[in-house]
Amino acid sequence: MNGMKTIGLIGGLSWYSTLEYYRTINELVQQQLGGHASAQISLQSLNFAEIRALQESSDWSTSGKVMADAARRCQDSGADFVLICSNLMHKNADDVAAALDVPLLHIADAIAERATAMGWTRVGLLGTRQVMEETFYTDRLQARGVDVCVPELDDRVMVDRIIFDELTQGKIEESSRTAFLQVIAKLAADGAQAVVLGCTEIELLVKPEDSALPPIDSMRTHAEAAVREALREG
Repeated sequence: MNGMKTIGLIGGLSWYSTLEYYRTINELVQQQLGGHASAQISLQSLNFAEIRALQESSDWSTSGKVMADAARRCQDSGADFVLICSNLMHKNADDVAAALDVPLLHIADAIAERATAMGWTRVGLLGTRQVMEETFYTDRLQARGVDVCVPELDDRVMVDRIIFDELTQGKIEESSRTAFLQVIAKLAADGAQAVVLGCTEIELLVKPEDSALPPIDSMRTHAEAAVREALREG
C-alpha cells in the first residue's frame, strides 16, 4: 500500500452519487489490495441546494469559484489528483483545473477511454440538458474519437426533469425507468453502440439487464479511473 495516492473528491452534487463514488472507490481498492485496505480520500462535500440555485440561474461564474475553492481544499488536505463527482459540474472543469497544482481527472476522458477499449465509436448520451445540448461535454468525447448522439428535444426535457425532480432527490419511479428505457431504445435505433449514463444518479434507475444498449455508467467509470490512478506505480 506504500505510495497509494490520495484521491480528491468534490462531492455533494448530489450526495446520492457521492455516496456511490465513495463506496465504489473503496470496494475497488479493497478488491485489489485485500485485507483491510481502503482508499485515501480527501472529500469536499458541498451543499447541493446552493449549487442547484446557481445552475438554475446560469451563474456559472460563481459556481466556478465555489468549485475551484473546493478543489483547492482537496489539494490542501493532501489530494494528489481531483475528481468532480458530477457530469454537469464539469461545465466548470476549466475553473477547477486552473485552481489546482495537481491533475483534474475529467469524467469524459474516463468515458472515452472505456468506449475506445470496447470498440465503440458512437454512443448515446443521457444527462441534464446542458450535458446533452452544450459542447463542454460532447466535444471532449468527440475529440477522443467517440461520436455522440442525443435524444430528441422532448425526450431531453423529460430526462432533465426526472434527474432534478426525482433522481437527485433520491426518488426512484418505475414510470421513469420505463421512460428512460424507451429513450435508450431510440438511441439504439439512431446507431448508438452504447449509452453513456451521463448523470451520476442515472445508474440508480437504469440497470444493464433492462437496457437496449450496454450502459457506460459515468460514476463507476470515473471511480475506476480514479482507482487506477491512485494505485499506479510511479
